[in-house]
Amino acid sequence: MRSRFERTTSSHVNPDPNQHRTQHHVVAWSIDRIGRSLQHLVEFMEELKQQGVGLYLHQQNVDSSTAAGKAMLSMCGVFAEFERSIIIERVNAGLARARAQGKTLGRPKLDAATEARIRALRAAGHGINKTAKLAGVGISAVQRIVGSP
Repeated sequence: MRSRFERTTSSHVNPDPNQHRTQHHVVAWSIDRIGRSLQHLVEFMEELKQQGVGLYLHQQNVDSSTAAGKAMLSMCGVFAEFERSIIIERVNAGLARARAQGKTLGRPKLDAATEARIRALRAAGHGINKTAKLAGVGISAVQRIVGSP
């Protein structure tokens, strides 16, 4: 039994049906799992083409070894990049709106008393993990305050 990654040509292309030519394929769930931009997708497809490997996308049912599949793959790549850019624009617009409304973004800052306690615990010789536990903060907060990794 042939694996999912191999495909044989049809008998009208190869006159001898007993002699099969296999084509190797990379199988992916969706086009957005392949690359983060259209440029990256095109580079990846060119690399596959040079190695004689096709690409099959399960969710879009696209096979790059056919002319229609190549066209669909290009269109899917354009739409995937468009969708990502729309999401980025929406996120940035939401952040700008929150800033315009005066909302504070990011993690809340530690109060001065907690920072002083962290510095005192470290000066007393406690390790970073122990200081974080005693102060009730995360290890990265202690590292950020004392300035040592």
